[in-house]
Amino acid sequence: MKIAFFELEKWEEEYIKDNLEGHKLFFFNRPLNVRSVNKIKDIDIIACFIYSELNEEVLRDLPKLKFIAAMSTGFDHINIAYCKKIGIKISNVPSYGGNTVAEHTFGLILHLSKKLNDSIYRTKRNDFSLNGLMGFDLKGKTIGVIGVGNIGRHVVKIAKGFEMNVIAHSLYPDNKLSKELGFKWTSFDELLRKSDIITFHVPLNDSTRHMISMNSIKKIKKGAYLINTARGEIVDTKALLYGLNHDILAGAGLDVLEGEIDIKDEKALLKNTNKKIWENFLQNHLLLKEKNVIVTPHSAFYTREALQRILDITIENIKTFSKGKTMNRVVYNERTKS
Repeated sequence: MKIAFFELEKWEEEYIKDNLEGHKLFFFNRPLNVRSVNKIKDIDIIACFIYSELNEEVLRDLPKLKFIAAMSTGFDHINIAYCKKIGIKISNVPSYGGNTVAEHTFGLILHLSKKLNDSIYRTKRNDFSLNGLMGFDLKGKTIGVIGVGNIGRHVVKIAKGFEMNVIAHSLYPDNKLSKELGFKWTSFDELLRKSDIITFHVPLNDSTRHMISMNSIKKIKKGAYLINTARGEIVDTKALLYGLNHDILAGAGLDVLEGEIDIKDEKALLKNTNKKIWENFLQNHLLLKEKNVIVTPHSAFYTREALQRILDITIENIKTFSKGKTMNRVVYNERTKS
C-alpha cells in the first residue's frame, strides 16, 4: 500500500522505514491540509498528528484513501462522520501518554504551588529573599479531575501519592474504578465548588467545548487553580481571564491554548524560534501578562518514551489494517461526534 506520514521528525522516519516493510512510504514534516493534499492524490493510508486537517474538503481529494492512522489519542482534527459515510476506517493511539501527560500536569501544579518560576528567576539574579514566595502544600487539598481515562487515572494515582483528596467527574462514571483508586464521583458543578485544583483530561467534542464558560467560571471555588493539558477549546479564554481578574482563580497552568490550532504543526510549534510569532500568539490571549499563569507549548506529550510508543502503536495499527482487520478503531457515535 501507499502510505503517507505527516508531522514527523527525521529519527521517526528512519524508525518507521526499519519497522514497516513491504509498503511504499512517503514522509512529510509538515501537516496535511488543503494546500498540500495534491501531493498524495493516490494514497491508501494516511498517518498524522493532530495538526493535519482531515476535513471533508481534504478527504474528497483522496479517492483511494482507505485508512487513517491518527498518531494521537485525540481525533477532533478528523471528520469522522464523513469518513464513516465514505467507508474510511480510523485508528488512534489510545494510551501512549497516560503517565507522560499526568507527570506534566503535576509539573504545572508544583510550579504554581511552590512558586517555582519566581523562585528560580529570583535566585538567578542573586536574590535569595523569601518575600512573596510563600506557597502551599498539596497534602490535604482537593483536586477535581475531569475525565478519568488513561491520563486521568494516572493523575488520580499521583494525587493520592501527595495525600490529596480526589473527586472526579465523567459522563460515564465507573464505580469499580473509583473504589479501586480511592476517589469519589461528583457532578461537574459540585466539582467546581469543592476543588482547590481543577484539571482537565477529556477529549474535545461538542459536550466538552467551553466546559469552562462565563457561566461555569463563576461556580468555581474562590482561590482555586485551573490546569489544562487536554485541548485549548475546553476553556473559554474570556472566561479564564475573567476568573483570574476577578479573584475567582488564584492561577492557571496551561499546556494548551484556545486557537492554537492556527499554528497547525505541533512539532513546528516546539521548534519555532520566531519570537514575534510566539509573542503575538500569546498576547492575543492576554495570558502572558498574568503573573499567576504558566504556559507551556503543548509539550506535555513530548518525551522520547511517549513518541516511541506512538510510533510502535501506529505501526501495529497499519500492519493490522493491511491484514484486513482494524485495531484501536475510532467509531462514529454521539460520544465521538465533534
